[in-house]
Amino acid sequence: MSDLIFITGATGNVGAEIVRQLSEGDHHVRVAQRNLKPSSNWSPSLTVEYVNFDFQQPQTFAKAFQGVKRVFLMRPPALSQVKTYMYPAIDSAIASGVEQIVFLSVLGAESNPIIPHAKVEKYIQSVGIPYTFLRASFFMQNLSTTHRQDIQERNEIFLPAGKGKTSFIDVRDIAAVAVKALTESGHSDRAYSLTGSEALDYYQVAEIFTEVLIQPVLYKNPSILKFAISMYKRGLEPQFIAVMIGIYTTAKLGLAGKLTTDTQEILQRAPISMRQFVEDYRDCWGVKPTS
Repeated sequence: MSDLIFITGATGNVGAEIVRQLSEGDHHVRVAQRNLKPSSNWSPSLTVEYVNFDFQQPQTFAKAFQGVKRVFLMRPPALSQVKTYMYPAIDSAIASGVEQIVFLSVLGAESNPIIPHAKVEKYIQSVGIPYTFLRASFFMQNLSTTHRQDIQERNEIFLPAGKGKTSFIDVRDIAAVAVKALTESGHSDRAYSLTGSEALDYYQVAEIFTEVLIQPVLYKNPSILKFAISMYKRGLEPQFIAVMIGIYTTAKLGLAGKLTTDTQEILQRAPISMRQFVEDYRDCWGVKPTS
């Protein structure tokens, strides 16, 4: 059995996929959970160890990190005060004997010191623990989760990104890189900028959806105000809406289209394309029969 690997954010898109891939590779996985319930994203056949862990409850840290050699760390979206909630967890991991932290960051974090991800990166580097930073671009799976309802019920992609291009990446590729970083040598003190192999604007994305789902899907380009009001009416928290607006404004300004070769070089294959993603996930949008 391999060394014990601890996964935070295990119910999210990336974390759940990492758990699945590690478990299928017969790795010893411990999952951080606040409610100790399995994720609906996992197969019932996966064998994982659950432990109570909450960034806002430091008393859960020591037991969670006990015996752990490697940690996949991600920042919960609701926690912007990383000094208060994440730094102590990192300190506890080091005190418990953790030998490596693989941190899910964001593309461009190295040049944007204001964002929480950059602050976490800097702190991890300052404490001297071996690290791997996964600076990921925009997840394709946001289209099958956050924006699923728009596509499924209204045949539209509703977000304010203008004509800006985005270097989308499939979370399955991010997870595959994370698994390599957690289980192979040669990834210590490295930062990887993870993107797909194509930069697309949302008009192009809508065309791909239209072709694959065999039904019209239109890209709506609302104003920021109209988007914010719509998301608020759907029950999204203002803080989360603000983060979304920031992400799409970055795309609108042409700052989200950067392409790198890191994903392909690490995985030794081409990244999953947008078309392949839509084909693989088509059932989640409840494709209606053509009339």
